Amino acid sequence: MSKSLFVIGTGTDVGKTYVSGLILKKLHESGIHAAYYKAAMSGNEKGEDGSLIPGDALWVKEHSGIAQPLLEMCPFVYEAAVSPHLASRLEGNPVDLGAVMDSFHTLKNCYEYITMEGSGGVLCPLRFDGQELWLPDVIRSCGSGCLLVADAGLGTINQAGLTAFFLRQQNVPLRGVILNHYEPGNVLHEDNKKMCEYVTGVKVVACVQDGDSDLRISIDELKALYEEEVK
Repeated sequence: MSKSLFVIGTGTDVGKTYVSGLILKKLHESGIHAAYYKAAMSGNEKGEDGSLIPGDALWVKEHSGIAQPLLEMCPFVYEAAVSPHLASRLEGNPVDLGAVMDSFHTLKNCYEYITMEGSGGVLCPLRFDGQELWLPDVIRSCGSGCLLVADAGLGTINQAGLTAFFLRQQNVPLRGVILNHYEPGNVLHEDNKKMCEYVTGVKVVACVQDGDSDLRISIDELKALYEEEVK
């Protein structure tokens, strides 16, 4: 049975795509048929044919080595570097949950493990035009637990704690935390690791240093984060 995990962040540009690429790389190199999926992606450039290229998906594909076609990875792609709800207001083609789930179920029939990436932080509006769709709606619809990516530096205790609190309010399980831009020996980063575990109630499963090309977690520990679907 296919298993899934939702990679979310404490905010924008904390390294969700980078960490997702490392995760897919480890799964792929372990012989696992794995897929990447992101419901909505903003801030993309156009190719020579004028079509938008889903940049995050392309980066993950190139750095992980997975053979998954790029067209499978993201159903809603926008050019404006703003929240998807605003991007679709400017460009059209608003995010539709039914279409997102159709693509997700197609992937579930083809891949063993699906790594999904959120947009921005967890409180991200995907659609707000008379219809409302928020990132937690997609997470719950997919029945997935979450892996939280947080910066290792100043401010992360508050950000990680508030995100974990919000997830509990939304009945979305948090499986673990990954600290990005981590510096071993940095007293702030080391203390933040302990404090993030305290305020979130889950383990920091890995710390990612700048330039890492591999995720410092065993394949068995990584696979354990992809638990059965949340009912």
